[in-house]
Amino acid sequence: MSIEVKADNLAKQGLIMVFTGDGKGKTTAAFGQALRAVGHGYRVCIIQFMKGRLYGEVLAIQKSLPDIDLYQYGLDSFVMRDKPAPIDVELAQQGLEKAKELVASGRYDMIILDEIIVALDFKLISEDELLNLLSGKPAEMDIILTGRYASPRILEKADMVSEVREIKHHYNAGVRNQTGIEY
Repeated sequence: MSIEVKADNLAKQGLIMVFTGDGKGKTTAAFGQALRAVGHGYRVCIIQFMKGRLYGEVLAIQKSLPDIDLYQYGLDSFVMRDKPAPIDVELAQQGLEKAKELVASGRYDMIILDEIIVALDFKLISEDELLNLLSGKPAEMDIILTGRYASPRILEKADMVSEVREIKHHYNAGVRNQTGIEY
């Protein structure tokens, strides 16, 4: 089978995409976009906020997708929503600074800011700083934001928003976290 690929003669329009909602699969959707982009030769970077363990997606990137750069800014523990530890705030701020640096560098075609919306909702970072980062992105760069609780201002700024809605979850039937499913 032969597949003909046609070159796009139009200049690439970078998008701001948001995966939000209370359902499972927001990070997975963003990583699917990364996989698609790398398949077309794009340079991809993922910055994970509030995550600091070797999730399956991190292991897969390390083993099989060396063209994706990945940074984690979080601990292997839960953040207290109403009273985050100073280290949680510090790590989120470091992640935001790294995002600013990489967006400004223009080195990447796509940058994924995984769980940044939760970091914003937990007040680990400033919404104004995030919106400034998005406003300053290169025109051809795609930026993907993930996490529950996307604010109206973030939704307004986005070019594409997908809401992942929980209808049924195996946790409610007493099924515990499983390797390869939750992490």
